[in-house]
Parts: sequence; structure tokens; C-alpha cells
Amino acid sequence: LDVQDNVTPVITQLKQQVRGLIKALPLLLVAIVVFVVVVWFGAWVSRRQSLWKRVAPNPFVAELLSQTIKFVFVIIGLILALSFLGAEAIIGTLLGGAGVIGIAVGFAVKDTIENYIASLMLSIRQPFRARDYVDINGQEGVIVRLTSRATILMTADGNQLRIPNSEVFKATIVNFTKNPERRFTFKLGVDANDDPLAAIKVGLDAINELNFILTDPKAVAIIDEVGDSNIILEFQAWVNQTDTDLLKARSIAIREAKHALENNGFSLPEPIYRMRFNGDLEDAIKDLNKASKMGSESSVEATISAEDTDESTAVSATELKQSQKNVADVLQKEQAKQRARQILGNREVDEVLDTRPDPKLMQKVEEEIMDSAGEEDLLDKNSPQE
Repeated sequence: LDVQDNVTPVITQLKQQVRGLIKALPLLLVAIVVFVVVVWFGAWVSRRQSLWKRVAPNPFVAELLSQTIKFVFVIIGLILALSFLGAEAIIGTLLGGAGVIGIAVGFAVKDTIENYIASLMLSIRQPFRARDYVDINGQEGVIVRLTSRATILMTADGNQLRIPNSEVFKATIVNFTKNPERRFTFKLGVDANDDPLAAIKVGLDAINELNFILTDPKAVAIIDEVGDSNIILEFQAWVNQTDTDLLKARSIAIREAKHALENNGFSLPEPIYRMRFNGDLEDAIKDLNKASKMGSESSVEATISAEDTDESTAVSATELKQSQKNVADVLQKEQAKQRARQILGNREVDEVLDTRPDPKLMQKVEEEIMDSAGEEDLLDKNSPQE
């Protein structure tokens, strides 16, 4: 092999390429300058926040437009630079490759893109405001802020809860703050022998005497169910939740209705269990008496049928048991009242019946709102709310 014959063409070709590069160097510098100028101008335009806020009042949409314009100017600069170099054919190749890469990346970050689009839609729809009390698919809390990734809530326990915006966008949202009037319900059972309408009147009168109960809509009660030993009444009342804690109001209303019913002679019976004895009658009665002496708190109605049992004796025994039960109920109520007086002591009535919302929770919410930690809030009180 002749080394010179093989090396000489390579050197000659290399020299030609170097000369071509030197000749193209001015065009290359011009292309680089054009690319840099176009990209710089695009970045300058994208940083004009006042411009984009006038075009799109929504901050998230304004940021999206800004980044889109910046990307468009980069593409324009690249196309102009390649055109100066006479490499237009590369443009199609680059765009085709970018399309393939874009599809692959899209599949890889599908969840991220879905979350980003959900953030955009939520920022446009504005389904809630900061400080609104909401329920998002069973998660309750006060709205702190809406970021580009998640909706941040403060729960009633004082914990911060972050829900991805893709879940929020598809979730069922209950906004309790939208309507300040909110209804609470509770159920009480009265004896099956009592008049349920009279019990309803007594319970509603007690509830309506509470100053936090609204008169419009007015409190109502219905017969919900008739059981074996009692009649279940459901009471429904409304409060203004801006200045009344719903759980506190419900608790006080239950107590007042219960006391009113008991003070007016209505009994709130405990469950009655029917027991059938298939064995020896005397042994069964002994076991029943033994269970009664052990202080069982459940009332037991024993239905005993025997051919040798005298009917009048059974009736008198039943009446005696009922009388003893009534006396025991009265004693228990008096003992409960005495315990309540000992526990409450000298506390004022207003302190016991305080239904104001806990200020600590809203204080924590305000602290969280002020401490944004660099996260931009996409909720805008000036934007129309859905």
C-alpha cells in the first residue's frame, strides 16, 4: 500500500472543508447573532407582565401565554439562523424529530400534563375562593390557595392537605361558604306510647328558644321511623355558619331538645330485647334475676308463656316491674342533673352555650395564605366565579 496515495486525498478534502468553513464563518456569525437577538427579544416580550395581564387577567393563563410566546420566538430564531446558512432542509428534519420526541415525552408525563391542564381549567373556572369551606370528594377543609400543581386546604384538625388539581377538577365539590345558611339534623326516639306530635312540639319549642337558630327557614321535625319500642323523630334546624359553628350548634340543640322532652314527661326508651327461653323456666328466671342484679343497663322484656302460670300474677308482676323502672328512671335523671351542676359549677350560661367558630383555625389559614413559600395563588377574587 502507498501511504502517500491514501493520505493525500484526505488531507486535500480536509483543507477544502476548512476553507469552506472560513468562507462561511461570517454567515455563521450573522446566523448566531440573529438567533440570539430574536431569542432575547422573545424573552423581553414574555417578561412584560403588565402586557399579559391586560391580555389575560387570569395569572395562570397570562403565564401560559408568556411562555408560549417565548418558545415561539426561539423557533423563529432557529429557522432564521438556518435560513442564513442555507440549511432549510434541516428544519423539516428537526421538526419531525421534535414531533416524535414530543409524543414520547407526552406518554411519559401524561399525568403531569393532565394535572397542568386541570390547573388551567380550574384557574379559569374559579370554583371556589380562598377561605371558602369546601368538601372535595369527602375531604373537608378551608381553601388556602390554588397552585399550578395542587389545591391546598386547611383541615378542621389544623393539618395542611394538598389535593392534585387533576383530582379536584374531576371531583364533586361542595362549597359550604357559598350559602351562609346551613341545616343540621339529629334524631331522638320517644316511647311508642307517647304522642309523637306532642313530642315534636316540645322539641321544636326548645330548639327555637336558642338564639342561634334561624327563624327563616324555620326549624321542622318529622316522624322518621316507628320501631319496636320507640318512635324516631328527626329534627331539622338552620344556622348562619358565618358566625355559628355547626357542630357546636347541633350539640347544644340535641341537649336542649332531650331535656325538654324529659322535663315534659316523655321518656327516651332504651332498646328492648325480646328473649325466648326454651329450657327450664325456673332456671331461666334465676338467670334473668342474676343478670338484673349485675346492673345491666339494657331493659329486658321477657315474654314467658306457661300453662301453669297464673295470668293475674303475671300482670301484677309486670306492673311492679314497670313501676320500679319508672322510679329508677327518675332517680337516674336527678343524679344526672346533680352531676351536671357539679361539672358546670359557676360557669356562665353564655360560656356553656358558646357556638362561635373556633378562631384558631382561621388564624392558621391566614398564616398559610401570607406564607405562600414562593407558590403563586391562581385564585383571583376579581375573576368571575363559576
